[in-house]
Amino acid sequence: MGAGLLKTVRVTLAGALVLFGLAVTAEAQTLASLPAEAGAKVLGDARPIAAWVTFCQSYAAECAVDRSEPARISLTPATWATIVSINRRVNKSVEPMTDMDHLHVPDRWDLAEDGIGDCEDFQLLKRHLLAEAGLPRRAMRMTVVIDEKGEGHAVLTLITDRGDLILDNKTNVIEAWHKTGYVFIKRESQDATAWVSLGGVTSPVTTANR
Repeated sequence: MGAGLLKTVRVTLAGALVLFGLAVTAEAQTLASLPAEAGAKVLGDARPIAAWVTFCQSYAAECAVDRSEPARISLTPATWATIVSINRRVNKSVEPMTDMDHLHVPDRWDLAEDGIGDCEDFQLLKRHLLAEAGLPRRAMRMTVVIDEKGEGHAVLTLITDRGDLILDNKTNVIEAWHKTGYVFIKRESQDATAWVSLGGVTSPVTTANR
């Protein structure tokens, strides 16, 4: 990861975490406001996105599944503060740009090392930082959806004791999966370096929008 971007995110995150309770603003969400929700149902195996396979060859540790880790995140005020802070800071720090415009390739997954990325790069960086902060990677799964434009899009699913929550670069609001308006296609497995189906009928070939 680019040292400059990572340092910027870490510094701003550290400042935010000092404010343990997080002041309530028009955009702020509180842990108490989250209802307990049912998680998305896994329906079997699914084919991975091709760019994810390539990503895992270069970033094996980011794709590894440790089955000794918790399968769910226990949401506490401290954990919630960390999630909210990292989600907002990455959304603010990374410049959105499609891989075609940025790298002249249809789809590439990475950690936005140069400070530029599209949807999956935002989510991969969030997961990297959340794992560094102590959250179980196994409970944070890259997820492919069809968005409001009918296009392939990547979000990060946090599997928690309040249900499946979605981190998205299109908004700072953290929603229960079924309230996003997206069609959920598939996500990384919690049990192996593989993907599982969430029931969406048509899978996109890429997740290449911003």
